[in-house]
Amino acid sequence: MLQTLDILKEAHKSGIEPSMDVLYNKQQNIPGSIQYNITRYYAQHPLVAEDTGMMVYHYNENKPRENYLELRFCVTGNKYCYEKSCSFCESQPTNCKGQQETVDVLSFHFSATFLHQFTHNVKLSNRKDEVLAFKHPAAFTKLFPLCNKKRNILDALLNHSYSGALENIFINAKIHELLLYSLDCLIDEKEEGFACKFLEDERSKEGIYQAREILLQRIGDPITIKELSRKVAMNECYLKKGFKEIFGTTIFDFYQQQRMEHAKYLLYEKGLSVTDVSALLGYSSISHFSAAFKKHTGLKPCDLLK
Repeated sequence: MLQTLDILKEAHKSGIEPSMDVLYNKQQNIPGSIQYNITRYYAQHPLVAEDTGMMVYHYNENKPRENYLELRFCVTGNKYCYEKSCSFCESQPTNCKGQQETVDVLSFHFSATFLHQFTHNVKLSNRKDEVLAFKHPAAFTKLFPLCNKKRNILDALLNHSYSGALENIFINAKIHELLLYSLDCLIDEKEEGFACKFLEDERSKEGIYQAREILLQRIGDPITIKELSRKVAMNECYLKKGFKEIFGTTIFDFYQQQRMEHAKYLLYEKGLSVTDVSALLGYSSISHFSAAFKKHTGLKPCDLLK
């Protein structure tokens, strides 16, 4: 019987046991962006293994450009059906294969260059910050169990209904959440509550998450903080402070980050011109878009054109 850790190692090497057939695969390998691979395998024999996560911190002081952080997950016992419209049926049609038990392997690769945007001009105050900034002096691999927050994100990545550009926005947003929650495994700290006391109110927290969803929905239609605060019925000051505390970044930086990730997708995967991407993202000029893209990615838009 395979163990979960063995599956993770095999997935990392891009190999899998011959008895497992690929049911679904989604990947992204855009230079300067998050690289990921999501694969669902049909397990012909049920696997008895604990769902597992793994963090790989690759550090080489002499070759900083090769440094990276990688998250790997293996989840067993899920169900997959080719026919989405009848996935909950009780009686199978004559030729239906029915729901198949799966082994789901997901890996997410973050380069040091990509993660630099989160640590630039930030005082490194804990181990999480040191790892993100690649200031932790030793490479390591850490296994961790899956909490409900991480499990919910993985389920969303495996079972969402988005496609095309919206799928790209959704997946990249979820991967950022997964990185945030996975970093919690580095230290054993008890939560001390929110620094912003108003966030102890559930309605206030819901307003912050609602603001984030609105930003994601308006990638190509910029919205001011004043407009955003009205939509979520929250004071501008509270909105900005609450957003920074929950998501660890400002509203503007989060929005720009998501726009640039979407821009990478449109340029590299869809092959759109710089002019078209600039217009789709709501920029008034190509030069403004190019400058913003270079600032957030370190690349020129034309570098991603095929």
